[in-house]
Amino acid sequence: MARHTAWLLLALAAAGAHAHDTWFEALPPTRPDDLRLALGTGNRFPVHETSIGGASVEVAQCRGADGRSHPLRQLHDGARALQLGLRIPAGTALSCWAQQAQQQLSLAGASDKIGLYLDEINAPAAVRQRWAALAARGLPWEESYTKNARIERGASTPQPLPLGLDIVLDGPAPRAGAGLGFVVLRRGQPLPQFALELVHAASGQGLWLHTDEAGRAQVTVPLAGAWLLRGTDLRPHPQQADAWESDFVTLAFSAAPP
Repeated sequence: MARHTAWLLLALAAAGAHAHDTWFEALPPTRPDDLRLALGTGNRFPVHETSIGGASVEVAQCRGADGRSHPLRQLHDGARALQLGLRIPAGTALSCWAQQAQQQLSLAGASDKIGLYLDEINAPAAVRQRWAALAARGLPWEESYTKNARIERGASTPQPLPLGLDIVLDGPAPRAGAGLGFVVLRRGQPLPQFALELVHAASGQGLWLHTDEAGRAQVTVPLAGAWLLRGTDLRPHPQQADAWESDFVTLAFSAAPP
């Protein structure tokens, strides 16, 4: 375990997370029964830079261990984040999630930016080869994308949520030095050979992981504090030739001290 943790710490210092992800941040409550969350987008976790805009949020809810779902209220749509809230008894374990309506992106003559994007999401060789062929034909980048975000609050075992792309922990968030296991689901089905980055808030550095054939992965979390799992499933668009479709996903959680 010690050797594994030391290797992971070295890897975290050698890599970075730079994609424009959207994630939840827990905010200090104003009263014991007050849950407050910020949902924003940033170039580098944990700093939110822009709000996704409240009007673009299709769903934002929290689910308790009893299976009941509670809608999150939009409190304030600031420049850097959308603030959401829920009144619920203090100490209630919750999984909270949000999904943004599908957005459209079109870029012409931006091969350098697309190359950086593919690096930031650790795109597989097949995606890079397809884009090289499209770029050689002088075609623009056309992408339809959806942002999915999730955060765990409390000690219950998380369950799958109604997200297009979801990360489900095997159990409650671990303590530093303990193992973290999870499964990635795309529309409820395990997603094999999917690249995710585990990013630590205090350093902003990350380590890439890949799911196995069953959509599962496991890693030792070396440090306490806030963490983010982030990934982007980029694939050929099912209806539009020469275009792309993608789902972004983030899972925010905290690791307790050992």
